[in-house]
Amino acid sequence: MIVSMTGFGKSEKAYKTKKISVEIRCLNSKSIEIKTKTPNVFRDLDLDIRKVLNKNLHRGKIDCNIYIEDTAENNKTNLNYKQIQTYYDELKQINKNWNESSEDYLSMILKMPEIYSIEEEKIEDQERKVLFELITKACEETILFRTQEGVIIEKEYKKYIQEIDKRLFLIEPYEKERIQNIKRKIINGLNLLEVEKVDNERMEQELLFYIEKLDISEEKSRLQNHLNYFLETLKSENSGKKLGFIAQEIGREINTLGSKSNHSEMQKIVVEMKDFLEKIKEQISNTL
Repeated sequence: MIVSMTGFGKSEKAYKTKKISVEIRCLNSKSIEIKTKTPNVFRDLDLDIRKVLNKNLHRGKIDCNIYIEDTAENNKTNLNYKQIQTYYDELKQINKNWNESSEDYLSMILKMPEIYSIEEEKIEDQERKVLFELITKACEETILFRTQEGVIIEKEYKKYIQEIDKRLFLIEPYEKERIQNIKRKIINGLNLLEVEKVDNERMEQELLFYIEKLDISEEKSRLQNHLNYFLETLKSENSGKKLGFIAQEIGREINTLGSKSNHSEMQKIVVEMKDFLEKIKEQISNTL
């Protein structure tokens, strides 16, 4: 079963006075690349979050964003009166020392650092459980998205393989024609040299030797086997890398066919094969 590396999943749930949301976005990559964006309160859980993502999503460039929305009045941030008083006293003393007129100290103090004291928030066990349930659910949504995309990719694979397979048979009529053309060229060449007597047996031997060098029966057989193996591999899970290796072998056989074709129509067909193979490779880069 083919699965795409591209995917999106989202989950959210209310917990006490908070709403926790998890969003996962995936793109194609040769390996797994995980990037997380979490609120400070969940920072210590980053390693565990990555383990869950790795276990469920396997491969791809993965962005996981976690958001917290506090639905109650926020009483956890308070003014740091002690620090404000210190700023005020220092500014007032400086003003006095410099014999400057009085200033609006409050507007200056509000721009200074550490004027707020933030109560350190601790994660409850139940909140931790809710978070990882949401991450797992977002992974499941992402997998569903990937699977749906995979169905489309699999159809594309089968279509392109069928097109290459069809052109493999289109080559056959030109193979016999090619042999006759080669024989005619050799005879015409001998006539141009004005050779009075030709050893027909020797000429047949040379002709057979030349034709054997251009024989493509083995390449056709191997290409057919690779095409069949590609279709069989589509049924396996997480087969993207394996499909890539098979596509390389398909490419080798097509290239050999092109180098041995020695016929304009055969070369055109080989070019069409290469075009469909490139489309397959584009899809492989996005297959898990």
